[in-house]
Amino acid sequence: MRIVILSGGESAERDVSLASGRSVARALLERGHEVVLVDPAAAEPVLAGPLRPGDAVDAVAVGKEPPSLSDQQRLRERMHAALTGGPVLDLLRDAELVFLALHGGWGEDGHVQALLEMAGVRFTGAGSAVCAAAWHKGRAQAVLGAAGVPVVDRVLWRPGTSAEAVPQDVRRLVEAGPVVAKPVADGSSVSVHRVDSLSQLDQVAAEVRAGGTELLVEPFLPGREFTVGVVGGQALPVIEIELTTPVFDYTAKYQPEAVNEVCPAQIPADFTSRLQHLAVRAHRALGFGDDTYSRADFRNDAAGTPMCLEVNALPGLTATSLLPKAAAGTGWDYPELVQRIVDLAVRS
Repeated sequence: MRIVILSGGESAERDVSLASGRSVARALLERGHEVVLVDPAAAEPVLAGPLRPGDAVDAVAVGKEPPSLSDQQRLRERMHAALTGGPVLDLLRDAELVFLALHGGWGEDGHVQALLEMAGVRFTGAGSAVCAAAWHKGRAQAVLGAAGVPVVDRVLWRPGTSAEAVPQDVRRLVEAGPVVAKPVADGSSVSVHRVDSLSQLDQVAAEVRAGGTELLVEPFLPGREFTVGVVGGQALPVIEIELTTPVFDYTAKYQPEAVNEVCPAQIPADFTSRLQHLAVRAHRALGFGDDTYSRADFRNDAAGTPMCLEVNALPGLTATSLLPKAAAGTGWDYPELVQRIVDLAVRS
């Protein structure tokens, strides 16, 4: 099959996506596919290809820091141009399948999916409407709560262009105990902060004002953290994320030995079943079908009740990412996981 892999892109997760794209390319080549690797935000978008079985693809490391806001704007302009005309769009239309190894930004919020849908191009993962629903954490949590998936109370706040008084609902949350403040629409735990005081919250707000970002503020959950992948409607083994930091942030996710990930999680069988059931319920509540995949993140409150933090529409596919680790726990090696994602898209 002729498959074009889209990776890189314009988001804060650009480096993660580039690493995912190369990992996916190696797996697809091993499975006998013809591959073209494309970064639509690069000055020269076609990174490699057409590649055929036996060709080598170099790995790429994930950087310690995501791209700056100014870099993201430059990349976004290139990406828009590449996906709306010219040789990249022709390449996508000629492909039998587009494998989306994009994470964050336009690659995960539904923008790219909508463009591909309008062009009549078949692609992996969920469609534009589902991606948009999952990407905005505030709206997604409202949907999940209505579907019976436990979520924490939360407040959305968009800090103004200059210092301003903290709204009373946000103030009450902070004064009641530690909170987590994070962008309402972002991935890889970029800019996630534990906040213990109003002065700390002011510092976080100052960081996000330049980008006009809306913050989601919610109580800090002190319990254990878990993640559950869902592929084709099947819940994968539960992974426990043993943290050495207060929150599972970008650095902890992608730098070796920054966190311990236990798969399968060492928890009672009934609790495993509960988490897997909730992950599938969250998957379906947001509109993911049995021809797609996702990954749901949970953290326990003080009473040990798992709360769903978010559902990822295009979870990382690097060598150290959580979904491949969970797949290995169910007996699938990396190429088999990638092939299953391809098969789901082809059958849809």
